[in-house]
Amino acid sequence: MSANEASLIKEELQDEGGLLSLEKLDRASPDLWPEKIPGITDFIAMSNTPIRTPAAEWSRGLSQEDMAAITQLSTLTPNALIMEVKKIYDEAYQLGVSEAKEMTRGKYLGIFSNAKKKTT
Repeated sequence: MSANEASLIKEELQDEGGLLSLEKLDRASPDLWPEKIPGITDFIAMSNTPIRTPAAEWSRGLSQEDMAAITQLSTLTPNALIMEVKKIYDEAYQLGVSEAKEMTRGKYLGIFSNAKKKTT
């Protein structure tokens, strides 16, 4: 380090020394910083503030997987959301068609008539 750099550092330290405060403040003391409104800290802990908001009623029975799906759907554009709903509708329709085929197959095989005879 050169002498010039050392003198610059000493000057900076002297300038900062004028702004330095050696006062120690006890931040834990409620007497030094009393609440502006008595009891506000307890009230905030009980209320529905953004800091402490309970889960909405509709989301209480949902799993993490359900919440992830909701989050994913919420990020979609309107057109992408419409396409997703159409895809779900088509899957439900195909499931209904498949179920109808299996029910018909079960009737032809006599599965359902045997179940009725066993219970009576």
